[in-house]
Amino acid sequence: MDPVPALEEPLKKVLGPATAKVMAEHLGLHTVGDLLHHYPRRYEERGQLTHLADLPMDEHVTVVAQVADARLHTFASSRAPRGKGQRLEVTITDGSGRLQLVFFGAGVHKPHKELLPGTRAMFAGKVSVFNRRLQLAHPAYELLRGDSEETVETWAGSLIPIYPATAKLESWKIGKALQTVLPGAQEAVDPLPESLRAGRGLVALPEALLKIHRPHTKADIEDARARLKWDEAFVLQVALARRRHADAQLPAVARRPKPDGLLAAFDDRLPFTLTEGQRKVSAEIFTGLATEHPMHRLLQGEVGSGKTMVALRAMLAVVDAGGQAAMLAPTEVLAQQHHRSVTEMMGELAEGGMLGGAEDATKVVLLTGSMGAAARRHALLDLATGEAGIVIGTHALIEDKVQFHDLGLVVVDEQHRFGVEQRDALRGKGKQPPHLLVMTATPIPRTVAMTVFGDLETSVLDQLPAGRSPIASHVVPAADKPHFLARAWERVREEVAKGHQAYVVCPRIGDEADDPKKPGGKKSAEDEAGKRPPLAVLDIAEQLARGPLRGLRVEVLHGRMQPDDKDAVMRRFAAGEADVLVATTVIEVGVNVPNATATVIMDADRFGVSQLHQLRGRVGRGSAPGLCLLITEMPEASAARQRLNAVASTLDGFELSRIDLEQRREGDVLGQAQSGTRSSLRMLAVIDDEEIIAEAREEATRVVADDPELTRLPALRTALDALLDEEREQYLEKG
Repeated sequence: MDPVPALEEPLKKVLGPATAKVMAEHLGLHTVGDLLHHYPRRYEERGQLTHLADLPMDEHVTVVAQVADARLHTFASSRAPRGKGQRLEVTITDGSGRLQLVFFGAGVHKPHKELLPGTRAMFAGKVSVFNRRLQLAHPAYELLRGDSEETVETWAGSLIPIYPATAKLESWKIGKALQTVLPGAQEAVDPLPESLRAGRGLVALPEALLKIHRPHTKADIEDARARLKWDEAFVLQVALARRRHADAQLPAVARRPKPDGLLAAFDDRLPFTLTEGQRKVSAEIFTGLATEHPMHRLLQGEVGSGKTMVALRAMLAVVDAGGQAAMLAPTEVLAQQHHRSVTEMMGELAEGGMLGGAEDATKVVLLTGSMGAAARRHALLDLATGEAGIVIGTHALIEDKVQFHDLGLVVVDEQHRFGVEQRDALRGKGKQPPHLLVMTATPIPRTVAMTVFGDLETSVLDQLPAGRSPIASHVVPAADKPHFLARAWERVREEVAKGHQAYVVCPRIGDEADDPKKPGGKKSAEDEAGKRPPLAVLDIAEQLARGPLRGLRVEVLHGRMQPDDKDAVMRRFAAGEADVLVATTVIEVGVNVPNATATVIMDADRFGVSQLHQLRGRVGRGSAPGLCLLITEMPEASAARQRLNAVASTLDGFELSRIDLEQRREGDVLGQAQSGTRSSLRMLAVIDDEEIIAEAREEATRVVADDPELTRLPALRTALDALLDEEREQYLEKG
């Protein structure tokens, strides 16, 4: 039997079972190769301190700082021996800013002896807020004692690598583990074709791995990064190029609309003219539908730019050509909303086979998991016979029982919410592979489109239809200025008095399971340290109805409600029978109530930039101007407040998507939660490395055209199998 290559050696054989278990469970690292590709997030220089003012909230951080002050407090406690508890408060500094550390109970004794003023150390913990000040509760720490054998500095030279870490495994422990496996870097097989590496002056892979983990100079880091970025960009683009190449070989039925068919009848009854952007994007889609291999197109556009209209016209074109179209929505609320708006827009054209239906009419059916048996049977029969030209539904569309007569087009709404297997299953329901249109309302910079959606052609809708109103956005600092919050509720009352409606969005539902104050509720370490839990829909709705919004019709909407109840609430709100809807992010996409003019987002700092942009897009959909109030208790100097200020300062989704990506941690961009694996992007920054991505795409397309199976490049094939395991290759298939 061949010996196991060094990079495939399981970590438990090298580091021991306990450390290997933590690395596998918390960082997804299983082999020597995995650990060698766990790169430092940044480097601290010997003697320099971390800038503390920019620490991100709710993230696990590692900082190098100096102890400025340490105080031990004694307080009455029924749980402590002799009724007295202890709390150690340590203030650390970088010379300009300060950060508080807090230790409780039995955990105070060691730091009380070691963290004396003037001591330098590395500290690791999760950033939280207490009394409106940033703090780390019970952080792990490693003293930096000059040149002692114990310190990380002795093997890192003058540069200390800071690794992406977790509460269970601090950066310095990862660094020591890497010292053990680093000799294995010599075994690394180079995936880049020699001509490409030489042509671009890139160092060999073993040298790059040594330099990234044990740099002696900043130039070492630059050499290593330049090389490792190319690895990631190139291997990923090869995977995408192979997918494009394979798709181009598949057969598909060309779908061309009849000149005087359903699409023409629909266009004739539109009460408005399409925007120039909608016409241009529709033409691109119709060209794709008319080809004899499957169209794979990404339709991205601003919130409210009219993507649903474009998708509907594509579906009608396919029905015209004798096929069926399916629209897949991520939630029942959104599927029902789409079904309502599509049937309203189509009128008698959606009443195929019914009295009063137009001559060219088709049937539009809804299929969701919560439908009654009889309605479901009817819908399934209509799909199997071809009576229904259009079906709108949730993942219930994918079940084995669902059979199509002739599926020609799949429209996936909000692509990032669907798993790979779901899209694959739907694609397999056509006689031949159907055409695919993926829609996203989260604008995506060009580099991300090339990286994440590199197997799709891209169409962009960046023009809002006439009649959309401007939205004013304001950050409301509830902690600094409580009267601002009172004014926010006054503004909601003023909007309702004008005959309009409002949304109030909260990050949590608020029931027994997730409320720490109630029996059986979980209390996190942050709550223990005094951090306020997220605001909840059920609590806020009750407080508003009793207090500042007394007398208004307040309703709630959240994901744990029964589907019929959710639909009833949305119908009442859409009909103007409720004034204020207090909801979770279930309203984030697709919900369209033109009469809603105000949205108040509670604990806005707990939402991502894209989410905030989506939530804001629920208002300003009619003729009256919109208002978005971002409520936060975060201090002015915090990164969270700066993020909210950025959202408030622009309505440009593309600009916000750049901000969002710049602020996110590495690895998020490929949506690894969706694929279930760690991201293959550890070094590549999709915003900063646009040039590398574009060049890698060109090189990859050339290599795959010349050798689709990579038979002459076995090392590249191996790298592809390692980085893009079966699950990730499925993810890249997008449908």
